Amino acid sequence: MFKKGDKLYSILFNKCPKCHEGDFMVEKNIFKLHKAFNMHESCSKCGFKYMMEPSFFYGAMYVNYGLTVGIGIITFAIVTLFFNFTLLESFFPIVVMLVLTAPVTIRLSRIIWINLFIKYDPTTKKSIENDL
Repeated sequence: MFKKGDKLYSILFNKCPKCHEGDFMVEKNIFKLHKAFNMHESCSKCGFKYMMEPSFFYGAMYVNYGLTVGIGIITFAIVTLFFNFTLLESFFPIVVMLVLTAPVTIRLSRIIWINLFIKYDPTTKKSIENDL
């Protein structure tokens, strides 16, 4: 379904946006919170530097904002439509969902942000190997 060359492949499988080979984040397990947000400085396969400029990932905050607003709206819709919660009662489930999904949204926002600017290049790995 997802194959190399698709942006979704890089996003869902935590891969380098340039070569789709190396890992983007250091820790694959989202639930190891002390390491969950550590990124590699560059790709281990193609050498692409992830932090292209200082403060590059500040833009990922906007993506994270969009993801959390979406989660909040979906949670609100579910608890009001299916459980008949009032506006005030729906506040608690929304906060719980946002706290539970925070590690996922933070990681996703970074990889989505870099994929907006970097395109897959199947020749990247080959050119690096030729340089060695």
